[in-house]
Amino acid sequence: MKPAGFDYVRAESLAEALDVLGRHGGDVKVLAGGQSLMPMLNIRLVQPKVLVDISRCAELDYIRVERDQLAVGAAVTQSALQAWPDLEKQVPLLPQVFPWISHFQIRNHGTVCGSIAHADPSAELPLCLSALQGEVVLRSSKGRRVLKADQFFLGMLSTAVRVGELVEEVRFPIHAGSARYAFEEVSMRHGDFAIVAVAARVDAASIQLTVGGVADRAQSRQWARLSAPDLELALNDFAWDLRAQSDTQASAHYRRHLVRQLGQRVIERAQS
Repeated sequence: MKPAGFDYVRAESLAEALDVLGRHGGDVKVLAGGQSLMPMLNIRLVQPKVLVDISRCAELDYIRVERDQLAVGAAVTQSALQAWPDLEKQVPLLPQVFPWISHFQIRNHGTVCGSIAHADPSAELPLCLSALQGEVVLRSSKGRRVLKADQFFLGMLSTAVRVGELVEEVRFPIHAGSARYAFEEVSMRHGDFAIVAVAARVDAASIQLTVGGVADRAQSRQWARLSAPDLELALNDFAWDLRAQSDTQASAHYRRHLVRQLGQRVIERAQS
């Protein structure tokens, strides 16, 4: 199929993009990398009257450390962040995750903020933002809002973005202390969306596991450091609490099994 007709605006500045959003309201969609939006346009799942392209807005193309956060602008591609020299030092979870995200051709065009805005529960970057308790900066002609990840993600492909707003920036907390991280996922083929994805954060006092691909958004659970038998029980409880559903990719039983097995594995790897 082909998309329904729309007007295309290539914004040269953030101000121009915000003006288009303010004038057209709910009839406009923001295009950055297009790796999620274009398929939705082609099958007419979305039918905007106006498409505003922010990919050439230089003021949105930045990666910088601001106080205790890594700020990533809306025009930054996933490959650009993956190649950023200080990424492993500043946000050590992300270098483990990027090789699992689709293929390098997609990462060359898809943006970090675009993946967050799309809010697919099986996507890796929304899981990372939730696991790290990061923030999303929303911008409109009326001002700016900053939301925590758990306030931003509302459900499957559903976020707290209001009419007239765009995701201006996402912020990942800078690594501090002795915490260690590990990530793993299972998919039908490498590069496909995850059937189950898990990220572990372990420090001297606690264990945190974040799971994607099971519920309608990434879900986290935190425990004190547990013995092996107690951790096995805790993972089983978490797997059931996620209320997995069967679909064409996997049964609910298999998803619970993956939560338990992958969870155990990444926690052990983060502890080692």
